[in-house]
Amino acid sequence: MSENQAKQPPAQSGDDNALLEANLERVFNERDAERRLAAIGDLYTRDAVLYEPDGAVSGHAAISDTVGKLLGTLGPGFLFTPDGAAAGHHGLGYARWTGGSKGGPVVVTDMDVGRFEGGRITALHVFIDPPKA
Repeated sequence: MSENQAKQPPAQSGDDNALLEANLERVFNERDAERRLAAIGDLYTRDAVLYEPDGAVSGHAAISDTVGKLLGTLGPGFLFTPDGAAAGHHGLGYARWTGGSKGGPVVVTDMDVGRFEGGRITALHVFIDPPKA
């Protein structure tokens, strides 16, 4: 084994993938502000940053407020659903998802890319796919 290989951090797999999956369900599908904030406390580092197309926010309360505002625009039956398994290693991972009313057509697709440290999300980048022509 070379010296460079020995210094690399170990690959993390299931834990990081589970973080992205839990984030979708417990944060982005949670309409109750208290439960959403508690989930963010479980899943994110204190100084985590959420990057979305319209800007970036840092900290648990700001992330919860941003998600709450988004959910407020989507209607009560709107759900985000995983589109395949999350994948990641070495502190970076991604998850694809779709969104739409339960039982209705998919109206948005997206990919979240997360950075992780110590079993928590330190940054989440939200990429919304452009509408198909």
